[in-house]
Formats: sequence, C-alpha cells, structure tokens
Amino acid sequence: MAKRKVKTSFDLFSSFSYYVPGAGGIMLLLIMLVIGAVIGNASLLGFMAYSKEAADLYGILISYPLMFIPAMLFAAYQSRKNEFFEGGIMIDSNNFGNFSGASIAIAVSVATLAAAFALDFLNVVMPPMPEHLEELMKSMMEGPLWVTLLSVSVFAPLFEEWLCRGMILRGLLQKMKPIWAIVISAAIFALIHLNPWQAIPAFVFGILFGYVYYRTGSLKLTMLMHFVNNTFSAVIGRIDMFRDADSFMDVFNTGTYVALCILCTAMVVLFFFRIRTIRIPFGQRSGCTPVRYEDQADLTEDRVNM
Repeated sequence: MAKRKVKTSFDLFSSFSYYVPGAGGIMLLLIMLVIGAVIGNASLLGFMAYSKEAADLYGILISYPLMFIPAMLFAAYQSRKNEFFEGGIMIDSNNFGNFSGASIAIAVSVATLAAAFALDFLNVVMPPMPEHLEELMKSMMEGPLWVTLLSVSVFAPLFEEWLCRGMILRGLLQKMKPIWAIVISAAIFALIHLNPWQAIPAFVFGILFGYVYYRTGSLKLTMLMHFVNNTFSAVIGRIDMFRDADSFMDVFNTGTYVALCILCTAMVVLFFFRIRTIRIPFGQRSGCTPVRYEDQADLTEDRVNM
C-alpha cells in the first residue's frame, strides 16, 4: 500500500491555526508582547553599551523582532497543544470571491495609497509632534535605506499583522459581531504605536485592514497593505520636496490638495463597497477558513503511522 504523504505545518502561517484566542488568550498575548518589549529594550541597551553608533543605526533590527518572539512562541505552543483535540481556523485564507489573486492585490494596494493620502489632513489638524518624538522618527527614516525598509516594510507588516489581524482579530471574529471585532483589533493596533501621531492613523488603517481580513481571511493581503503604506511613507520621506513638509498641503496648492483628498476618499469608499461583494462562506463567521476535520484526522493518522 502506498504511503500517504505526511502533512506538516512548517510554514509560519499554519503553525498558529489551532490557537484561536478568546479574551483571556488575547490578554496573554499582549502580556507576552510587553515581556518581549522589555527583552528587546534590554538587548538594545546592551548593544548601546557595546557601540552607541551601531545601536542607533541597527539596534531596531534586533530589538523589534525580539518584542514579538515571546508572543509567537506562546501562540505556536498553544496551537501545537490544541492540534489533535480541537478544530482550527486558518490564519491565512484565500476567500477572494470574484477577484483573482492579482486583481485583489492591486485593489488593496491602490486603496491603501488612497487612504494614506486622504488621512494626510490629520497632519494638518493635529498639534505639532514633540521635538524628541520628531527627532526619533527622523532618525528611524534617515538611517541606511536597507535598515529602514527592513524594519518598516518587512518586520512591521509581518509581526504586527500576525498579532493584530492573524491572532487578535481572527479570535475576536469567532466571539462577537464583526464590527466590534474589527474596532477592538484596530484599537489594539493603535495602542501598540504608543503615541497619538501614529496611533490615530493606525486606528483608521486598522479598520481598513481589519475589514479586508474579515472578508477575505487573507493575512497576505493585510501584510501587503501594511507594506505598501509603510514603504510609501519611507520613500516619500527621502524625496527632497517632501522631506521638510509637515503634510502634502505644504507641497500642493490648496485647491489641488482638497481635490486629491476628495478623490482619494471616494476611492476608499468605492473599495469598501467593492470588497463587500465578497461573500462570507456559508457557516463561517468570517472569510477565515476552518481547518477541515478530515484534514486533521489525516494529519493524526499520518503521524501515528510514521
């Protein structure tokens, strides 16, 4: 009899499918995040003791991933523990409706850029950022380009989307109405940014990312959206005409600026109506696909026969 191929869960996404945290689990994940932040900051202090210049340039590449490692290890352990006894919910699905993979990737990218421009008015109405915070943000963006892109365009989308959409929102969607699940996950997403100048736009983006995740179940899409937004900000900040501008209003005349804001807002609204046409599969609470019990049984049988 031919030997059945062993199913494994080595990839990042499926390693967490069997842990769908409730309120208590989400609180534990956030506690693990705080522990990780302490570990990351301690490592940064040690790095600074060795070389302050090197720590200023490259410290974030060490401290930032360390912040999420305890939460990821905890979630992976819980998922592995639950794997043979409970059904799971896939952390990354492909519920794209009538969209192809390429067309929905383009759609979410355009919507993200439109939202980024439409939210620029916050830079106009909010009070000036404190000088120390402004200097910190500039230092992050003005270091070596590869460090900036690796930290804000790779690490941030990967780790923050894993936590806020893949773990927290996926869990909340199984427990409450989608609107509250999206709002709460967006609020946590805002909270981890630690200052209102980042937190308020992060909350709005959290709503946008959360709605896409609710409809599609695709963590790849929300990571792409996060990547597009952060990369856009990183690149714009290095262009001379935008470098010293507080907002796009300092670059465009008022009429052009207002027209672009209206156009971009309309594009985001249209995107919401278009993505709303993706139907949630019957029997599911979101676009996140349940792990089929027959697959779970196959996995168990394969491992027993190894």
